[in-house]
Amino acid sequence: MKYILLLLLTATFAYSNEINLDSFKANFIQTLTNDKGNTLEYKGTMSATRPQSMLWSYTFPAKKEIIIKDRRVTIIEYDIEQVLIRNIHGDFDFFKIIKSAKKIKPNVYIASFNEIKYTIQLNGKKISSISYLDELENSIVITFTNQVQNKKLDPSIFTAIIPLDFDIIRD
Repeated sequence: MKYILLLLLTATFAYSNEINLDSFKANFIQTLTNDKGNTLEYKGTMSATRPQSMLWSYTFPAKKEIIIKDRRVTIIEYDIEQVLIRNIHGDFDFFKIIKSAKKIKPNVYIASFNEIKYTIQLNGKKISSISYLDELENSIVITFTNQVQNKKLDPSIFTAIIPLDFDIIRD
C-alpha cells in the first residue's frame, strides 16, 4: 500500500498548476530512512501522463515495475516472478490535491493527502524532490533528475506486459 500511495502522490505532484504539466518523465532515487537511521535506496525511472497513467520502473536494487492506469495498479516483481493487480479504491482527485498545495517559501510547497504531509521542492518549474514521513514513520525522499516535461509519451508504456510464467494475484 505504501508504494501505491507514493505513486498516486507523485503522479499528483507531476500535475501541479505551478508546473503546468501534461506529462512528466524523470530518473529517480528514492531514499527510505527508518527511525534507527538505517537507509534503503531505490533507483529507476518514472513516467506519467494525464489523466491517470504512471509507470515506475525500478532498476536497483531489484527490477520491479509499478503501473497505474485507469484506477488500477499492477506491480510486477521480477525477482519473485509475481504480479499483483488491484483496483485503487477511495476518493482521490489528483488535481484537487495539487491545487491545495501551499507555497511556504520560494520553490517549496506543502500538501496533505490521507493525513500525510508532503514537501515538494522545485528547481525552477521542475519538481526536484518530494519528501514525507510514511505511515510507519520512515522518512522518504524522492529526488528527480533528467526531467522531461510536456513531451508526448507513448501510451503503450502504461500497459503491463506480464511474463506468461509469473503468478498473478488479483486483490
